[in-house]
Amino acid sequence: MKTLFILNDAPYGTERSYNGLRLAGALSKAEGEEVKLFLMGDAASCAKSGQKVAEGFYSIQLMLSRVVRNKAEVGVCGTCMEARAITEAELVDGARGSTLAELTSWTRWADKVIVF
Repeated sequence: MKTLFILNDAPYGTERSYNGLRLAGALSKAEGEEVKLFLMGDAASCAKSGQKVAEGFYSIQLMLSRVVRNKAEVGVCGTCMEARAITEAELVDGARGSTLAELTSWTRWADKVIVF
């Protein structure tokens, strides 16, 4: 099964991106599953490296890195990055700037699209 996750919310403040990454991480570990993850809007900040969180609090950066290690492709909306002054060099390893055209292609590729 091929699943596309689209995250829209900031990494912290709500738990939408947290829950989306939890599900994407679990699904990306399952045999026979292919996962792609697209971060747009405030979720573009999920891919910013160097996040520091309070001890005992979840780290979106670590969660995203686990999804990447499970061979999921991660695209970050370039327009959304630009609006938030996030450069390609600031993204976590495995994430890269992307476009609406690529999101369109990934949507056509996917059997399921899940939006958080």
